[in-house]
Amino acid sequence: MNRQQTGKFGEDAAAEYLVRNGYRIIERNFRCRLGEIDIIAQRGDIVAFVEVKTRLGNMFGRPAEAVGREKQKHIRRVAQIFMSIKKLHPLKIRFDVLEVTLNHIENAF
Repeated sequence: MNRQQTGKFGEDAAAEYLVRNGYRIIERNFRCRLGEIDIIAQRGDIVAFVEVKTRLGNMFGRPAEAVGREKQKHIRRVAQIFMSIKKLHPLKIRFDVLEVTLNHIENAF
């Protein structure tokens, strides 16, 4: 699986996970001039902006560690644009990172 396929697999798995846990997916891969948000989901009166990080293991640290300050800043700005376009301002917002780790351990025991 190449990097793009791994990312798509992770985003699909994350969306399914969110739906199973009571979220409604508002939009996937929302893009604007400032960047992209992987998944925007709602549960109750909260809109969650979800960055999905998929890795083939933990050899380079946890997937969430890849969401640094600059990435966080971009996500916040894109979220503001999304909320403005969709006119969702009365709702509360939250920023989540959803980790998907594909760890196949052959001959584990």
